[in-house]
Amino acid sequence: MTEYAARALLPEGLHDELPPAAEHEASVVGELVASFAAHGYQRVKPPLIEFEESLTTGPGAAQATGMFRLIDPVSQRMMAVRSDMTVQVARIAATRLRKAPRPLRLSYAGQVLRVKGSQLRPERQFPQAGVELIGVKSVAADAEVVLLAIEALTATGHPRPITVDLTLPTLVPAIAAALGLDDSVARQARDALDGKDAAQLQDIPGEAGVLFRGLLDAAGPADRALQRLGTLALPPAARAEVDELAGLVAAVRAAGPSIALTIDPGEYRAHEYHTGFGFTLFAAGVRASWAGAAAICWSGPMAGPRRRSALPSMWTRCCAPCPSRRGRPSSICPRVSRRMRRGTCARPGIVRSRGWSPRSTRRRKPGGSAAAISISTARCGPSPPDPRRHSSKDRERPWPMLR
Repeated sequence: MTEYAARALLPEGLHDELPPAAEHEASVVGELVASFAAHGYQRVKPPLIEFEESLTTGPGAAQATGMFRLIDPVSQRMMAVRSDMTVQVARIAATRLRKAPRPLRLSYAGQVLRVKGSQLRPERQFPQAGVELIGVKSVAADAEVVLLAIEALTATGHPRPITVDLTLPTLVPAIAAALGLDDSVARQARDALDGKDAAQLQDIPGEAGVLFRGLLDAAGPADRALQRLGTLALPPAARAEVDELAGLVAAVRAAGPSIALTIDPGEYRAHEYHTGFGFTLFAAGVRASWAGAAAICWSGPMAGPRRRSALPSMWTRCCAPCPSRRGRPSSICPRVSRRMRRGTCARPGIVRSRGWSPRSTRRRKPGGSAAAISISTARCGPSPPDPRRHSSKDRERPWPMLR
């Protein structure tokens, strides 16, 4: 290996962001944060590294294995590098902003680091931007998260049509608890529904098998899915969740009649610690999911003593790859065309992200609740700032559904 190659080599999942991708990424993050601010979300800035117990409390426990750790030479305590900013913002709301009036809207943006990437997203370091809506629990708050995710993506200039896929990760556990199923059977049903394995569901006998196969069959466009869910003999707790999901569909359609909605009532992957509805955004021609979210509740110090707080959280992992000459995303653009240097390339790159919404039950305890979102947007080159987004009037404008 030459000296140059040795110095240029980076660990797997890490890379240098080069022009024009670095500028594009910063522009997209700025536009997302500006969209949040236009709806009254105030920005906070938590530290990159904290004590381990702070980052693994509540919903952070599900991501504990994905964090880098080190010993603080000053305090001799274990510290961890954040792999998600949601838990940090929840900590800020439960401590330093504990007495702030509710609902409390906070936004954030910064770098996160994870031990391992995924097959579709091998990056281990990427920027994250999102919001937390704290102290409100309602269908209107759930709809706010969905609509804000769509609006934020639209603000970045992505031209592709968006489909919102809603899910109820708590529906299967609610059915299993009501029917008194063993944990092994409930896990089998959950995994089969998540993997769309109809053959495995055939092995579940009795009423439970009928209900779980009905959930698999219900996946699809929202109207058809709600109609089929309405024909199932669901237990009262599960029926209440479906009714709340129907209210969410109605609220989103009232605000955006043209938004395409689908429902997958059995999806569970990536929502393991969520306790309410979840959603994922998809766009035509974009690899994998574009955005996603889920509601989470937890109890303990993160929620504040004797207090029940809804903590809907929208977060976006923004990695804005520079578009290649064929319009497909790439980490580095080997040849920057004249149109790309001018920032007028018609073919977009892709930005991906993730986050939450408000609710308390389960696409998500005296305590608090939160939700998660994933977003992918596309654009080539920064755009001039919209002065209307930075006016004090727009910055303090409340979301119309939660006046």
